[in-house]
Amino acid sequence: MTSHLPWDTSLGAADLVVVGAGIVGLAHAVDAVARGLSVVVVERDERAVGASVRNFGHGCFTAQDGDALRYAMAARTAWLRLAKEAGLRLDESGTVVVARADDEYAVLREFTAARDGHAVLLDGRRVAERVPVGAGVVGGAWLPLDVRVDPREAVHAIASWLAERGVRFHWGTTAHLVEPGLVTTSRGRIRAGHVVMAVGHDVDRHFPGLAERAGLRRCVLRMLRVADPHGRRIDPAVLSGFSLLRYAGFAGCPTGPALRARLERERPELTGIGLNLMLTQRPDGDLIVGDTHAYAVTPEPFGADELDRRILDEAARLLGSGPLVVRERWRGVYASAPDPFLIAAPMPGVCVVSVTSGIGMTTALGLAPEILDDLLA
Repeated sequence: MTSHLPWDTSLGAADLVVVGAGIVGLAHAVDAVARGLSVVVVERDERAVGASVRNFGHGCFTAQDGDALRYAMAARTAWLRLAKEAGLRLDESGTVVVARADDEYAVLREFTAARDGHAVLLDGRRVAERVPVGAGVVGGAWLPLDVRVDPREAVHAIASWLAERGVRFHWGTTAHLVEPGLVTTSRGRIRAGHVVMAVGHDVDRHFPGLAERAGLRRCVLRMLRVADPHGRRIDPAVLSGFSLLRYAGFAGCPTGPALRARLERERPELTGIGLNLMLTQRPDGDLIVGDTHAYAVTPEPFGADELDRRILDEAARLLGSGPLVVRERWRGVYASAPDPFLIAAPMPGVCVVSVTSGIGMTTALGLAPEILDDLLA
């Protein structure tokens, strides 16, 4: 009997098959094309709808540390080049970190001193000149190397640019089985010279043992889009004292532990929900504000409205405004693990890559070339 099962269909071959069309997967496709490789991208949805479009669009390069800082600085160069080539909007607008307490300012003083001109300490007046803030601002820091993109457009623009350069995309296609030299999908088989699995928080759907050993969980975020209460252009991304607990470059400062202890003691209702109070402005003027963090292998599908209320209250206080008008609400999900990057080779010619620290937009374009150097060696 002749078989007519869909996976008997050949979808051809490629030097590199990338599973996942978020920013991590696309970063590998970008670098592979630069090397002259043929590339196929397999994506289960009809377009990217995950963490790569649900974020702040913030290239937070300067606040990283260790490997993440190296990847981030390489990614910055790649973003600038890619923005020109792909025609996507990128603002070299930097970041302003707002300090509303002396211990927050102390962390920023240490941080700027250690960053050799890549961060500049600001007094309260200079902070207010750059971003709208409420009363009680002690000072802040200016991180001029950071950039912003529109997260709802950037990955789609990159995918379109890649398609114009010969990358074949199979949208709405699930990778059922990955083995050396072959990816079996819901639409057919693809012969693969090498495979990169860039499936974000869904590593456990393909390699559960690997995910368990890495301690991978899903991090669920609450984020909102609100009307700008001031009608003022806000070019930089804006971080707060709570952000100093979230990024390794800040948290590693000598006074960082004391700041964390104070915030956990005085604001447990906010540190307990993992608040990273920050905002960016969209091209239409609305603000993206957030975010909270909750961790589980299988998160509950229900979200308490209290989380949104706390974000809105604190964002209004940071901006020195009245109640904020909500345009949209959403839940983001990304991979989280004790190590900031999950990189593994479960079989010959196959590499699993997941940014397990919420900084995929910041680091992926710098991480991918190093991954491919090893995979193709």
